Amino acid sequence: MAGMTLDQLRIFIAVAEHLHFTRAAEELYITQPAVSAAIQNLEQEYGIKLFHRIGRHIEIAEAGKLLQLEAEKILNQVTLTERGLRELNNLQRGELKLGSSLTIGNYWLPSKISEFKSQYPGIEINCTLANTEEICVGTATGQFDLGLIEGEVKASLQNTLEYEIIGSDRLQIVVGKTHPWFEYPKISLTELYQTPWVMREPGSGTQQRFEEALQNWGINLDQLNVTLVFNSGEMAKAAVESGVGATGISELMVKKELQLETLRAIQTIDDRQGSGVNVEIVRPFFKLKHRQRFQTAISKAFEQILLSSV
Repeated sequence: MAGMTLDQLRIFIAVAEHLHFTRAAEELYITQPAVSAAIQNLEQEYGIKLFHRIGRHIEIAEAGKLLQLEAEKILNQVTLTERGLRELNNLQRGELKLGSSLTIGNYWLPSKISEFKSQYPGIEINCTLANTEEICVGTATGQFDLGLIEGEVKASLQNTLEYEIIGSDRLQIVVGKTHPWFEYPKISLTELYQTPWVMREPGSGTQQRFEEALQNWGINLDQLNVTLVFNSGEMAKAAVESGVGATGISELMVKKELQLETLRAIQTIDDRQGSGVNVEIVRPFFKLKHRQRFQTAISKAFEQILLSSV
């Protein structure tokens, strides 16, 4: 038996994605007969059908679905191995793929990337910003070498992802100048029911932490008057700054507005059982990586930059 080759797997994956021999050939810059021959050789070698030919169309067969799943794993591992071999040049060149939640990516991460680039100027860094849930999934599937989030890792991914704390920030309850609370030095927990709220979308790390804090304070989320939900902290900040209710937001995001006094952070007092203590929301920043995937030297070097700030 000759066995399958990486070229055959690449051709098969292209056909499986397009379900079209000619389009797969165009993507790979080879001829359509070469694509057909590669698929035919695989089917003959193992005595299986990878695709059903139905008229002028094709559908992937059960054997094809199995091979697609395994072939993607194999080719991903080959890509990582090739990257590792290319890095045997003292980190003079290469690529780092980061996934970051929005607050970290916009306000905390840039200084870390700048520090890394000063040490390794030849390394290309590609950073994708999305909400916490998307970054977790992307890190689990190999889209990112490292993920950076401020929310929780879903239970279903905790066996796949390794995570540790690399920093923290505080969530502040803020209001704009026209809000009645702007002139209040403090409010009680029970007063949180008395204002409209601007919230982040489900899946946001900020929203996860804010809701956890409210629940810990005995606040019934269903009784809050949520008037707006945004998938961007900047949009939530702008809405509150224009006078629409209150929001829970990262201190990093509103640093300038607090200095300019276009927003005010509201100190909250726990008035349950007459305790009268100040309450605050401190949330950790987490670094994620896959527990089993190969970690490149570049990825490990960037981890050291992140951990040096802990």
